[in-house]
Amino acid sequence: MQTDAAPLSTDAALSAVAISALDIFSIGIGPSSSHTVGPMRAALAFMESLPQAPSRVACDLYGSLALTGRGHATDAAVLLGLSGLRPESVDPDAVPATIADIREHGRLVSRTFDTEIGFDESTDLVFHFGEFLPAHANGMRFTAWFAEGTEPVEQHWYSVGGGAVVRGDATSLAPLTPESGHNLRQPFPFSSGAELLALGEETGLCFATLVLRNEGVWRPEAETLAGLDRIIDAMDACVQRGLKQEGLLPGGLKVRRRARTIHTRLRAQKDSFGPAQTFEWVSLFALAVNEENAAGGRVVTAPTNGAAGVIPATLLYYRKFVPGADREGERTLLLTAAAIGFLYKKRASISAAEMGCQGEVGVACSMAAAGLVAALGGTNQQIENAAEIGMEHNLGLTCDPIGGLVQIPCIERNTMGVVKAINAAYLALQGDGRHIVSLDAVIETMRQTGVDMASKYKETSLGGLAANVVEC
Repeated sequence: MQTDAAPLSTDAALSAVAISALDIFSIGIGPSSSHTVGPMRAALAFMESLPQAPSRVACDLYGSLALTGRGHATDAAVLLGLSGLRPESVDPDAVPATIADIREHGRLVSRTFDTEIGFDESTDLVFHFGEFLPAHANGMRFTAWFAEGTEPVEQHWYSVGGGAVVRGDATSLAPLTPESGHNLRQPFPFSSGAELLALGEETGLCFATLVLRNEGVWRPEAETLAGLDRIIDAMDACVQRGLKQEGLLPGGLKVRRRARTIHTRLRAQKDSFGPAQTFEWVSLFALAVNEENAAGGRVVTAPTNGAAGVIPATLLYYRKFVPGADREGERTLLLTAAAIGFLYKKRASISAAEMGCQGEVGVACSMAAAGLVAALGGTNQQIENAAEIGMEHNLGLTCDPIGGLVQIPCIERNTMGVVKAINAAYLALQGDGRHIVSLDAVIETMRQTGVDMASKYKETSLGGLAANVVEC
């Protein structure tokens, strides 16, 4: 089996692309942004591009999507997308019945064409284990057949991290288009930490305001703020639902949900609250989100699903433990975090199939640290410092999920990420923003580390914990 030949796509062209904060943060379902949300979006886009209703469709999965696809619910995601469902609006509770119906009857009920389409999962959904397409580690090929006399349609799609998908061919990603943000003219464009700091110095604006002004190329400011509020509310709802659930997570590892039990215990100790309980609470918030994610629940990609708990837990830390916290501060936190997320997408990657978990939990930690400093009134220099600290101490973090499931070590790893983020924020606030290692340097180091990392440590479940822990 091929294990060290997974390609690493270059994101150099992305440096000129405008990215929206509402793309960095998007509402979807678990357990994975790159393996669930991305394939679902790609399958839907494929169907919507067809000139007419096909008689049959098929999907071939490659690379990491094949190796860990079943544990990441890629099979279900493809079926849902081909059926015309969207990750931001599908009802997670209805998904099992929808998938069971497709499998029982051997057909899709297409919402795109309002008709039934033949689909035999045993032959029409193929996992090419160990085979990587040259363009990216997360590759898909969709094929549609039509009535006699019409040529079949074949398309290649790639899930490039955080739920984003790009069309291409068997060997490369497609050129960027105006719709992708390539030709949008933002008032304050930036593609590096140094440029971001320079913009702040020139304009006297904080990072959050720069991002908010840039969002104006997509929509009025009021709509952006409303979108951020929806994201904040969805993050909170995910935590609250996670605190109420119990039982075993799906997938066969028999991982028991812990958030509800821990929540009950911490509430009982409210009269004897000590400093250590602050970290117990923020760890609990992250735990609740990622248990929801592992169960296929409604989560906010932030900037991925595997790292979805870090920023919501940081947000709730700010809300519950910082005197004077308000909605404006919460928006500032997200906008600032988005600014840092843009840099990782432009200069490296947030795909664990390319970077390992440093590209997921590491990036989320860096974003959260920066956002918290901003919400606490820190300077742009302190924000950049916090982002650098947050990544510096996640460099080399591997992605090695046991059984291909986003459970071990993913769930607990988010609790570690939020604690690191808060620590990084307060370390940065203790200084004046001057530091030795720049954010740009640490992002480039992460990218180089991802290039050097063996593919068995990049979301293939062929190494690390996945290879050394016997599944029960």
